[in-house]
Order: sequence, then C-alpha cells, then structure tokens
Amino acid sequence: MQKNDSYNNDSIKSLKGAERVRFSPASILGSDGLEGCSHTLVEILANSIDEAREGFGKVIEVTRYKDKSIRVKDYGRGCPLDYNEKEGRYNWELVYCELYAGGKYDNNTNPENYEYSLGLNGLGCCATQYSSEFMDVEVLRGGFKYNLHFEKGENIGGLNKEPYIGTETGTNQRWLPDLEVFNDIDIPLEFFISLLRRQAVVNSGVTFKLYDEESDENYEFFYENGIVDYMKEIVGENAFTSIANYSGNTKGRDRADAPEYKLKMEFAFCFSNSVSLLEYYHNSSFLENGGAPDKAVRNAFAFEIDKYIRSLNKYTKNEQKISFQDIQDCLVCVTNTASTKTSYQHQTKKAITNPFIQSAMTDFIKRSLEVYFIENKQQADQIVNQILINKRSRESAEKERLNTKKQLSGGTDLMTRVKKFVDCDSKDISKRELYIVEGDSALGSVKLGRDAEFQAIMPLRGKILNCLKWSIDRVFSDDVIMDLIKVLGCGVELETKRSKKASLFDLNALKWNKVIICTDADYDGYQIRTLVLTMFYRLCPTLIKEGKVYIAESPLFEIVSGGKSYFAYNEAEKTKILSEIKGKYTIARSKGLGENEPEMMWETTMNPLTRRLIKVMPEDAELTARYFDILLGNNDQARKDYIEENGHLYMDDLDLM
Repeated sequence: MQKNDSYNNDSIKSLKGAERVRFSPASILGSDGLEGCSHTLVEILANSIDEAREGFGKVIEVTRYKDKSIRVKDYGRGCPLDYNEKEGRYNWELVYCELYAGGKYDNNTNPENYEYSLGLNGLGCCATQYSSEFMDVEVLRGGFKYNLHFEKGENIGGLNKEPYIGTETGTNQRWLPDLEVFNDIDIPLEFFISLLRRQAVVNSGVTFKLYDEESDENYEFFYENGIVDYMKEIVGENAFTSIANYSGNTKGRDRADAPEYKLKMEFAFCFSNSVSLLEYYHNSSFLENGGAPDKAVRNAFAFEIDKYIRSLNKYTKNEQKISFQDIQDCLVCVTNTASTKTSYQHQTKKAITNPFIQSAMTDFIKRSLEVYFIENKQQADQIVNQILINKRSRESAEKERLNTKKQLSGGTDLMTRVKKFVDCDSKDISKRELYIVEGDSALGSVKLGRDAEFQAIMPLRGKILNCLKWSIDRVFSDDVIMDLIKVLGCGVELETKRSKKASLFDLNALKWNKVIICTDADYDGYQIRTLVLTMFYRLCPTLIKEGKVYIAESPLFEIVSGGKSYFAYNEAEKTKILSEIKGKYTIARSKGLGENEPEMMWETTMNPLTRRLIKVMPEDAELTARYFDILLGNNDQARKDYIEENGHLYMDDLDLM
C-alpha cells in the first residue's frame, strides 16, 4: 500500500489557548494521572503561601468537596486582575490564560516583592485553570470584589467587578479537575493532610485549615517554631540526643559568569534508635527527591562524623570508614532553605539542582556539626558509638549474606548435595510436592507409599533448632536447616533494620507447588512440626503468605471390622465410626509413620483424593507470630506471664508419671 505523503509546510501547527495544557498535561503538571491532578492543588496553594511568607495573611483555608472540586482561600492582598497598562492586557488574562506570566519574575526591579517565592514559573494558575472542568475566582482587593468563571479553559462572562465595603482582602479559588484531562481526579484526603502539614512545618506562624466535606472533618496545622516543633512531634521521647538547630544566610552564584543570588539555610537534627527521617524543603516546597540538599546532607554528615571518629581513634585496625547508611539508620534531619534563584528539576518541584546551593549547604552543615561536636561532647560520643554499632552490624549482616549465598549456591543436583533427600520424577513445579518427615523410619514408609512421579521426601535428622531462640549465624551452621533450605530452592529472607538488602529470597525459584510437613500424631511430632513452622516463619515467611505450606494430618486411630480398615483423625470421628459399625471391631492407636504400611500411608496421608491437608493460612501469621515469639522466642518474661495466666488450661495434658 502506498503511503500518504502529506508531510509539508502546512503540517506544522502550534497549540493555542487551553490546548497547550489539555493536550499534554504531563508536560506541565508532571502526569495525566492522579499525580498531575494533585499538583494543581500544589500550584494554587503556592501562591497563597507566597503571600503569607511576605507577611500578608496568616491563615490559608482549603476545602475538599464531595464532587472532587477543591477550594483554596487566603487573606493576602488579593491577586491583581485589572487592566495592565504595561502589558496592554487585563491581568486576569495573564494570570489565568497565559503560560509564563506572573508577578514574580523581576526581583531586580522589585527586590522586596516575593524575594523567596515558591511559585516562580508563571504556570500554576493558568495550567490549573486550563485543566479544569470549571474554575471560579473571587478576589477582594482595593475596595472591590472581582469574580471570574471559567469552563474547560474558556472564560465565561468576562471580569465582574463591583464595590466592596468590607476590610477583608484575599483570593478565593475553587476548581474541579477535568476527567477529560486527567484519568483520575479523586485526590485522597491523606494527600491534603500531608501537603498542608508539611507546608505548616516550613511556614512557621502560618495556620493551614482543611475542611473535608466528604467526612465532615476539620483539620488545622500550625507550627510556631517550624521544623524544630515538627521534629519534636516526630521523635517524641525516642531520641538519645536533643534537637540541634542551625540557620544562616549567604550569597553566591551557580557559575562564575552567572548572577549572584541570596540563600537562607536552616537545618535541625537529632539521633534516635526508634525513628529515622530525612526531609528537605526549599522555598516552602517539599523536595520529595531531594537533589542538592540531599547531596549536601549526605556529604557533610559522612565527612564530619568520620573525621570525629578518627579524632577519637575509634576505628579498629584496617577498619573501613562509615557510610552514610550507618548514619541514616538513626538520623532525624530536616532542612529548610530558600533562595532568590532556584533551578528545579521540573515544574513539579520535587528536587532542586543549583550547584551553589549544594556547595553552600555542604559547607554550612560541616561547620555546624564541627561546632556541635565541640559543644556537645557527651552527645557526640553517643552518636559515634551508635553509628559504629550500625556500621559493624551492617558489615556483619553483609558477611552473613555472602556466606549464606555461598552455602546456598552450587550445582542443581540436590541428590548429591543433600543426604537422604529423595527427589521425584516430574520437573513440572506446578505438580511437585515436598514431604518433610521425621527421620529414617518415616522416610522408608513414606518412600514406599508415595507417588514417585510428583512426591519428594526430605527426612529430618532429629529435632531442628528453634530458629527464634538462636542467632542467624547459629541457625545457618545447622546442617539440617541448611539442607532443607537447599531443597526448597527459594533462599531465605534476612532483611533487618541494619541490612535492607540482605534478602536472598526468590519465590520464583521455589522448586515445589506444595511443601507438606508430615509428622507423627504425638507430642514429639507436634513439637517437630512447630519447630519446622518456626523455621518457615523466620527464614521464609513469604511461603506462608503465599499459601505454599501445608500440614498433613495423620490418623490417630485405625479401626478394623469385617476385614476393612477405617481411620479416625480425632476422638469425635472415632465415636462416629464406631456408631456406624455393625459387628465386631478392633481399635489400634495409630503407630508412628515409620511403622505404617505403605498402602496405609498412601491412603491416609499422600493420596490427593483421600488425604487431609491443612493449609497454613496467611491470616494466621500475625497470631502465629505472637505465640511463636512468646513460647519459642527469647522473651522469658512474656513466656512466664503467659504460663501464669493460662497454665491452668493445660493441667489435664500434664504427664504426671
């Protein structure tokens, strides 16, 4: 088929008016999904915050309506909307219908006007208006009330201006994000709460009020002392150092031929073994991705703390220096900066890239920490001691991970690597079953009773270690546990606070569709079953969550009548069977698995059509974890308390001989 050659001079077109945003909202707002929709609130709120930062209006009100529309009202000077002689257009057209138009560009002409502004690009109001199903604007300014109404990026009815007698001033904007622009406009309440709380943190003295029409709940956020009060709220009593706070001002440029600009810096920090937090703010914007401030904090803290450790001669011989990860594990740090020139990564303002801000903050934090270590010797020593503990724990966990990986690596022939393991013939993982049984005697009967096509057997040599009582090092020195892990094939989960990347677990590498714990129906068998479950709970909890672990029920009684055997798995079943038998019968308490005939093993325990399997359910994990920790863990006091409270319930089960 011949292609249509229609690409010519008339093919080039430019988007105009609302099309510039509605056609591709992601280019301005970062996304055509919920993230972009949420950013419209950030943009409108930024202008109200800028007014409050300049000292005009100390209260900002936000409403989340049931119809998904949003209102932001401030008590600032009111956005200028009248005719602009210089531009030859009305200001309302520039603000709400023109990209890259605003009152915050020329700080040289108006050095005191929006010197440290969050909204500098002149995009926010226009981009929000263009991407909305409707937008209503009310401004009180200079004795007049101004009203504007927009629908899908178009103004309806022009500017309505009338005298206003009251003394109140400010800007009140309500808009409904358009589902023709965004694929989701249901901004969750949590986003509103998080955004306003963070703005209150870095705008000390400004009150942010939120009303949620859907829940009919009111919220108010106010931090008189900014980031210091915020850190007190986050840390509470869980810090082992007091909160330190430093601030400073400087000037600089991003390169030698670039203009100089102002920078204000503040950071607060403390150390805690319960909380860790890094948050960065610039010109009131929360920098989710950090950028320059994040690099400054990491470089400065790592440099100064390493220097202090060396001054105390705390490193052992040939010991590697600390990493920032060792510091971050117990660091709570919030930075708040403002500059008269800011380079954001993009319009969503999640990171800044100014080279001068990074270098200035690095130097400022280094100097502040140097002073802190001199003035707070006792706390400084506590800090470095904890960081060295973090470091050595991390290195130990990494060594442990590598050793475990080495132990679990090797060839795929499990028959040659694991003693007495009996594999099955099928390679189809969706059919393969692994029976974990007690000892050699059970191995023999289960081996003879199984279907060798899809059922494999892993015998345990005695009782395995209690994995909740022993250290990971001790657990991995146990041959029985290591053999079982090798047979499973999926590795282990070792993630800890100190070692976030220590996991060697891969569910896709599991070699079995079902892992079945098969033990005798007696106290020894129950104990072994519990210890195996404990191992799964600590080393491979995902197997339980994914429903891969089962318990094979073994019958308690064999009842023979008229040459036919009946199997009862509990007393109630025994009573029921006996009531239905017409004639003589004999009852035998079930023997151990090792003494069962192969036919009995197949019928009662291994035949998928007649066996009884109990799936270890994910919803049981929390309750199981609680009792595992109490009864099998290292908390002796909790175990003692449990026995005192519940011991009388088990008196009938005591062996009094």
